[in-house]
Amino acid sequence: MRQVKRGESGLSLVVGVDKPSGMTSHDVVNRCRRIFGEKRVGHTGTLDPLASGVLPICIGPATRLGAYLTGHDKAYRATIAFGVGTDTDDCEGTVTRTGEAPVEVGDRSFAEQAVEQMLGQQKQMPPAYSAIKVNGKKSYEAAREGHIIELSPRDIEVYSAKLIAVRPGVGEQLPEWDVEFRVSKGTYIRALARDLGHKIGCPAHLAALRRLEVGGLTLDECVPLEALEELKLRAALDPVRLLGVRFAYVEGAAAQAVGNGNVLRAADCQLFERRRTTAQAEMCACTAGVRESMQAPQEGEVIAVISQNKVVALYQYDSKRASFKACCVFQTGVLRGADL
Repeated sequence: MRQVKRGESGLSLVVGVDKPSGMTSHDVVNRCRRIFGEKRVGHTGTLDPLASGVLPICIGPATRLGAYLTGHDKAYRATIAFGVGTDTDDCEGTVTRTGEAPVEVGDRSFAEQAVEQMLGQQKQMPPAYSAIKVNGKKSYEAAREGHIIELSPRDIEVYSAKLIAVRPGVGEQLPEWDVEFRVSKGTYIRALARDLGHKIGCPAHLAALRRLEVGGLTLDECVPLEALEELKLRAALDPVRLLGVRFAYVEGAAAQAVGNGNVLRAADCQLFERRRTTAQAEMCACTAGVRESMQAPQEGEVIAVISQNKVVALYQYDSKRASFKACCVFQTGVLRGADL
């Protein structure tokens, strides 16, 4: 096989992959390198091998968007099994404790009340097997070596928690609940499963997980790897929508100035915004999906700069100078895709 070289493809785009269970996020990156003939590929939010669903992938110079596409809220559908706890808090770990689930676990009303108690701001203790670094070492690496790193609780928020299904368990089958969560960045669904077990008085673990949404990217907009082989550039998504930022158009001399990273005066920039947050909603709209923005720029606000329907730069507003300064310039503009 011919070795893929960095930057050889000349491509710069963002796609959404529906990651299958059993693959690591890095496996998906390697597959995308082969599909697009481009070595510079990255994802913007790791999914455990167990999990499936939404995985944003950046190709070519668009990988520089990664720092701006992280930190978004996320939505998941989780299957939580009761009666067994593991060292990883999911079904791929070693069983560390067992305990009979309460008889009420098969009662939907009981389950709904327990799930509702997961809502709100809270402190969450991350799983020992996590990618959190302490003194330069990842927690899961230390755990595999038999050394448990003492982690600190993190501030998280569960915005919504909806019970989807209850399975009481028959024979050796553990009782399970299917729950859809919408959570803040940094939330471990494995830890929510563990803590839900604590609330009802028995060990629990995450049996299955599917990510439904990351920021503005939904599962409906993601494609399986097999389909990506066929679609390639046709799978490109609009990074402006995924970033959730306002934007300005430049052409001619202004575009050349942006390519050189020159400062843009706020007075010379008309900002625009998208009317809706999802491609599906915009397709149903009776009016155009883009409109002029009436709000003045805010200190530190990041905007996208568009030329010839590509994102050519990201700029940040400096209120003291009443101007935008370049924070990321793309010599190869990022495709805006078909979801406009």
